[in-house]
Order: sequence, then structure tokens, then C-alpha cells
Amino acid sequence: MKISALALNRATLARQLLLERADIGVEDAVRRVVALQAQQPASPYVALWNRVAGFRAADLDAAFAAFRVVKSTLMRITLHAVHVDDYPALRAAVEPTVRGARLRDRRFTASGLTEADAARLLPELLELAGVPRGAGELGEWLAGRGGGIAPEVARPAWRMLRQWAPLWHAPVADAPWGYVSAGRQLFVSAERERRPELADPAVVAEGMRVLVRRYLAGFGPASVADMAQFGLVQKGRVREALGADLVELVGPGGEVLYDVADGVRPDEGVAAPPRLLGMWDSVLLAYADRGRVLPPEYRKVVTRVNGDVLPTVLVDGYVAGVWRMAPEGGGVEVSVFRPLTEGEWGVLRGEARGVCALLVGRDVGAYRRFDHWWEKGLPVVEVRVLG
Repeated sequence: MKISALALNRATLARQLLLERADIGVEDAVRRVVALQAQQPASPYVALWNRVAGFRAADLDAAFAAFRVVKSTLMRITLHAVHVDDYPALRAAVEPTVRGARLRDRRFTASGLTEADAARLLPELLELAGVPRGAGELGEWLAGRGGGIAPEVARPAWRMLRQWAPLWHAPVADAPWGYVSAGRQLFVSAERERRPELADPAVVAEGMRVLVRRYLAGFGPASVADMAQFGLVQKGRVREALGADLVELVGPGGEVLYDVADGVRPDEGVAAPPRLLGMWDSVLLAYADRGRVLPPEYRKVVTRVNGDVLPTVLVDGYVAGVWRMAPEGGGVEVSVFRPLTEGEWGVLRGEARGVCALLVGRDVGAYRRFDHWWEKGLPVVEVRVLG
């Protein structure tokens, strides 16, 4: 069976709850979409607001506080929010990637510590982090246990170690989005009964098998390259995790795509309503071919040279612009790369009211420090302040 590029777009939007907001709870929504990019504390909230009918930020607060949804370094060695039941398998799947990228990084090895040292220190670290502890306190512990590492070397070494270790970020009580992006960061050990066995090859292989199927359920159909991009894992590991339970399709360019047997694939003619996605939304990053949602001509505009992925405007299922809170206040500034109809602007006005209420109710400056990308200039054809 061959599937068109437009049908792939609609399959992604359907599985990511972007064709219609779902009347489900926060925990179920997080499991449905697999993982929420969480580098910016506000982004999981914006992501769920786009996907869940009647979304209440307090519900995600509660899920974070109870560690039912957890935030940790996972796919692509970046922060993700995932359901606690998914954490062990997903963390095991990316273990070889995270280990290599962090424990073999010069910022770690310059301290004189080795991978063997990290394994030796890990049980003590996890015991110490049995209750939430600050980054500074844990960094001082590493400096002392590492044989008197100089502070200027210990700090980057600690950053590498904490991204490899099975640690969750712990919520900060008075932070508007539950967490802070820098400073006052708290870490806690993953629960013992849920902690992945990082050194067990069988556990790692099973984690990879689970990751492939969870990814396809939330983002498929997809190629081996897409799955490898999502986890930042080797394509060979993806191929080893494939199985007879998966179905094969032919992509628009003749490439082999895989999917779960019960994957939702709506008709390509189904309407895709406008949406205002947050920074680093997963639909923009989960594929080797980002053209599924992000037209190639806009990629360098949306994904900046340092890796920042701007808040985007989806129109008819594809990125058509970017948005930010209006610098002068009073609404959402929507900048589009192509002309829109008045009907499309009308729907976006309603979306702007919603995201404006979400942000103003918590922190209107959630993405403010990224305004410099607008100041550098964007190839827009029209700008309107909505909401």
C-alpha cells in the first residue's frame, strides 16, 4: 500500500491530537503523544493545551508533583516529559546514545573520571537523590567523591553525569510552569521499581523494541531513518527492533515505512484546523524528513542556527508562520510566511485568545528571551496581533 505525503501529514496530526482536541485526561494525553519536548518549562503546557479539550494547567501541575508525568533527559539527549510508566523502557532504549554523548564528552573526561567511575558512583548518587536535592548540592558531592576535582572542572562534569544518570527533574513549588530553566533546579532519583537497568543489554534491547512501537503509535507511519532521528539512535538498532507485528507501507518517494497494525490513518482530505504550537513541539523534531509538517523552505527560519525551534503557526496541517506574545502586550503576534484567508485568520484569533489566557495566567514572558530572532528579521508577508 502506498501512502501520500498529505496522508502522512494527516496521520501525524491525528495521532498527535492536532486534528481535534481530545476529551481525555493529562496522563492519557501524554501517553498518546509519547513524549513532550520540555527544554522550556512552558512548552509541555502549551503542547497539551493544543491537544486536550478543556485543558487545565493545574492538572499537569498535579501530574508533575505526583511524578505521574516525569521530566528527564531522554530522546535526542534533550529534556522530555513522559508518563512514568513509559520512562523505564524509553530511558533504556536511549542508554547507549546518552552514555556515549555524556560520559565520553570532554566536559566529563577532563575531570579525570571515567565511565567505570560513573558506574561506581551511580548507586551513591541515586541514594543521595532519594529526596529532591539541588544541582549545587549534588555537584559538590561529585567534586568531593571524585577525589577533589577543581570546581571549574567539576561543574561541567556534573552536568554530564546528571544527564546520564536516571534522575528526574523535581518540580519547584513557586515556579510558574513547575520547573525553572536555569538555577534552583532540583533532581530526584527515579523510583527504584521503575529504574532502568542501564548496564543490562537485554533490558536495553527490549527498551528499543518498546520505543519503536510507542513511536510508531504516536508518530507513524515512519521510516527507519525517522525512528532513528526520534531517539537519536543507530539505524541498525532500529532495524533489530522491527518485527512481524508491524505493517509495511510505501512512502511518497518509494521508501519503506513501518507502522503499528492499528495505527490511525485518516483520509488525506480531512480538515486540519490552525494551531499555535509551542517551542520545540515534537511534531517538528520527530522525523528525519521534517517536511511532513515543516515545509523545507521554512526550515531554517523556524529552526535557528543554535537549535532553537520557534513557536510555530500550523495552517492546514503545515507550518505557515511563527508567533510570540506581542512585545507591547495585549495579545499574540502572529507572523505568517504566506498569505492566509480571512477565515484562517478568524480561527487563529480564537486560538490566540486561548494561548494568551494560558500564558498570561502563568508567565507572559515564558518565551520572551527568544524575541531576538524576530529582531534579526523574518521573511514574513503579514503580521497581526490577535487575542
